[in-house]
Amino acid sequence: MKMIFRILLLISFISCVSGSLVVNVTQTHYQAEQNHSITLEWTFTPKPDTSITSVYIICQLVTDLRASVLFHHHEGVEVSESQDQQFSGRVHFDRDELREGRLRLQVSRLRTDDSGRYDCTIRTPDGWNMDVCRLNVTAAVDQHRAQMTVSPEPENVRRTGLYAALMLTAALLFVCVLLLPFFRFVLKK
Repeated sequence: MKMIFRILLLISFISCVSGSLVVNVTQTHYQAEQNHSITLEWTFTPKPDTSITSVYIICQLVTDLRASVLFHHHEGVEVSESQDQQFSGRVHFDRDELREGRLRLQVSRLRTDDSGRYDCTIRTPDGWNMDVCRLNVTAAVDQHRAQMTVSPEPENVRRTGLYAALMLTAALLFVCVLLLPFFRFVLKK
């Protein structure tokens, strides 16, 4: 059912004659870390009299394996039913910014599988257009593991060597003090 809906939506986008609508992504490449948030942003050029209910938007993550709906806006309403489960509850947008020709999608709790190409197609009565950006999400560094793999600083290594040398000297001195009476006794005989 979802696939049929997507195909029909794509056909409706294609059937529109591309007019004077311009869609631009504000940044072509995004870099983020797992579990952080990021804001993907597109701008478009609506005419001043364009109603928010006549703006149709579909943004998708496109990978080699499939396309996942990130955001769908239809007749002035966000259509969460068509959103892929991967993004459920993690995408937020500011409706008022659409009137100004700005689509800002904040994606929270990023996952490494959120990496890929994001296509955003926007249609208004003036026509339709799209633009693309890429997102790379890197795995979060485990703090405990990072601390274990950090090598000691050179100053700490020198200080440790100094302490070891002092301890060895003290141990030798202690042994000498203990053995001195024994050697005196042996040498007197």
